[in-house]
Amino acid sequence: MPASDTPLALIGYPAPAARALRDLGLIAVSVPTDDTRAVLDACRTLRFTGALVHDSQQVHLLDAVTPDTAARRVGRVDAVSFAGTLSGTFALTDALSDTLEASGYATRGASTLLIGLDAHDLALALPLARLGFTDIGVAAESLPEAERAARDLPAGLRAYPLSRRDPSCRTYAERADLIVLTAGPLPGGLVQPYHTLIDLTGRADASSSGASSVDLSRLPLRRLARQLAHATGQRFHPDELEPVLPALSS
Repeated sequence: MPASDTPLALIGYPAPAARALRDLGLIAVSVPTDDTRAVLDACRTLRFTGALVHDSQQVHLLDAVTPDTAARRVGRVDAVSFAGTLSGTFALTDALSDTLEASGYATRGASTLLIGLDAHDLALALPLARLGFTDIGVAAESLPEAERAARDLPAGLRAYPLSRRDPSCRTYAERADLIVLTAGPLPGGLVQPYHTLIDLTGRADASSSGASSVDLSRLPLRRLARQLAHATGQRFHPDELEPVLPALSS
């Protein structure tokens, strides 16, 4: 990849992150976080290409940019493009779809159950609906939150909003193929040996049930690749990013 002479802003990242990205040919500069709007305006004036946003700053960026659909639904921004309007995205959502596709899991014609706490965290998994599922259950802490999340699913898809506390959630799970946990604890006894689990919390233990799990070890690399594509317009293969990821994960 040829070196770029257009700076990339790093919002909330430590200095080692900037040095690591320079090994990719990117001029990366850590910028202040005390006045986000002023910083973004200055970066734009100085012809920065875009910005990567640390987890600690993602909520604060939402009102300072024009969020795309993913960022608006999740309520966070992890990458910004300065081309045209200040466009923010939340790359994790599409990176999750990339990960499930790369796993070889047969999504077409399958059914899935998304389990979270509210519409924001359930939005992390909504793009999976584009992969050919025919039925999607959406379970939140309350039925209104589940209904709010389900409204963002594609038209024509059979969607079932549920309260995770209601027995109907367990009934739906019995006929689901894939279970996706986006937040909160996994309801006890819900996962069965015939299920496949995606655990975005990193805290669920489905091994005792005999269920299989989708390997998420490369999810951060795929996310970073999508962040950089949005912020710089340059496309990197996830394998290229493995040496720099530790510096961006602190």
